[in-house]
Amino acid sequence: MWLVGDTGQLWEGWLERVPAAHLAADEPAARSALSAAAASLGVALLLESPGEVIPLPAASAARHRPVAAAPGTLHFDPYSVAFRCLARGDEPDYRTVLRYLRHGWLTLEEMDRLLEDVLPRFTRETIAQDPAEFRRKYRGLCQMWLEQVNNRKPRPEGQPTTRTLELAPPREGV
Repeated sequence: MWLVGDTGQLWEGWLERVPAAHLAADEPAARSALSAAAASLGVALLLESPGEVIPLPAASAARHRPVAAAPGTLHFDPYSVAFRCLARGDEPDYRTVLRYLRHGWLTLEEMDRLLEDVLPRFTRETIAQDPAEFRRKYRGLCQMWLEQVNNRKPRPEGQPTTRTLELAPPREGV
């Protein structure tokens, strides 16, 4: 079983709550058991692997992270989750990816490297959008991250601060 996105971030203590438990499991029996458990507890469940939605980057399984105090449970590869979030592109998805960056689970350099592998496999059919739209979303995320990083640097006394972007539409050509 894998914790995916916000659910893994909740486990790590980065969030206080999530709207639904986002889990992934390979075995049909495990998927059924998770669905039944969620239903009996009245918990909303999103049972989806990023690999069901987008082509995964090479060696994604090697980047799964063990979940502390939960043997046999892993955090799904954060790079795969980030690319899935970007493909969907909702405001909460951008926040998920920015939290991964903030906590050091992702770097832009590694994302760039992995995108070299995965972008040629992105088609309108595999990601349900024009690959150019995905690239635009990625550039927008990079811009948001760099603005957040720049806003965290110490400022000389008296210099005004600027607000951190939560979600801003990317500018063309950036």
